[in-house]
Amino acid sequence: MHCRVPTPIGPATIICSEVNAEMPSFSFARTLLAAVVLVAVALVAAPYARHYFFAATTPRLVQPRADLTELEKTTIALFERSSPAVVQVVVQRDRISGTGELDPDTGPGVGSGTGFLWDQAGNIVTNAHVASGARRVAIRSASGNVTAGEVVGVAPNYDLAVVRVLSMASLPAPLPVGSSGDLKVGQSVFAIGNPFGLDQSLTTGVISALKRRMPTAAGREIADVIQTDAAINPGNSGGPLLDSAGRVIGVNTAIISPSGTNAGIGFAIPIDTVNRVVPELIRTGRVPTPGIGIIAANEAVAARMGREGVIIIRTIPGSPAERAGLQGVDAAAGVIGDVIVAVDGKPVRRLSDLTDALEGTRLPGKVQLTVERAGSRRTISLAVVDVNQG
Repeated sequence: MHCRVPTPIGPATIICSEVNAEMPSFSFARTLLAAVVLVAVALVAAPYARHYFFAATTPRLVQPRADLTELEKTTIALFERSSPAVVQVVVQRDRISGTGELDPDTGPGVGSGTGFLWDQAGNIVTNAHVASGARRVAIRSASGNVTAGEVVGVAPNYDLAVVRVLSMASLPAPLPVGSSGDLKVGQSVFAIGNPFGLDQSLTTGVISALKRRMPTAAGREIADVIQTDAAINPGNSGGPLLDSAGRVIGVNTAIISPSGTNAGIGFAIPIDTVNRVVPELIRTGRVPTPGIGIIAANEAVAARMGREGVIIIRTIPGSPAERAGLQGVDAAAGVIGDVIVAVDGKPVRRLSDLTDALEGTRLPGKVQLTVERAGSRRTISLAVVDVNQG
């Protein structure tokens, strides 16, 4: 620092004082620069310091947790109680069966689905599209044991089948059966199965809707189907849908999904239908299909023509419909023949109304059929027979 020599004149002293006043400012700048450097060094060194002082180089202590919630306890108990009776059904076939879709459930080669033990005789319930066309059947239990099986019976109209294990050793208890007649939308459901071959998988959800109708590969519809958002994927087919009491209320069968994987809309065949069909399959290997011997038009055709009811395309030779004189469509003349509008006095608006009424008829039986032709109606008595009987 330089300063002019003081003189008796006051300004010289003032000039020197002004030069001295700059010294604190220069010192502050150096201090600030040093602080910035220290902060930068600290930021760079911080990760290394954290690792040195705080890294967990030994196993951490396990922290105790509170008790499981009641919902968790219920779900765990349900799975542990039910899963031993749920099996993987592996089939070998030479042809495409069912819907013809190439997925883990069906298709040529080896496919797999799910099943569950129905009784102590070793009968296992699964889907028809899982077991149809099977040349060989293998049953893989929850414990991992693989046992040979055989197809007892298949009911394509209900997408249900029964297979039986050939070895009877140490079978678990069959799953309890509930009812699908008193189900409520919103109640909890649980699905156990083998999605994509991953065995013993549990998914949960609720009943999303009831009384859905689902077409089958056999060209008919299953009534009162249960819709659920519990994840159901290929490989789950044939597995049980359980209520919160662990009772079977349905058999998982299909999903709606553009990608082929779960999209939150799955379907299960209601247990009331299963409980009616399965004993028949065990007894005789087949389920009678009540019918009158007609080929019906697609519902979309009737809708386009503005007709309500079931349009008869043609009658099957030798059937009750042919013997009763029912007429089908005259394609050459473009004339509609008979349209079924009621069964036993109950309106028939679509094919499912007719099939429901026929399936409720004990075989052999009769129904009162109301048909409409050329604007006039008549009622005739018609026999109901097993249309699949060879």
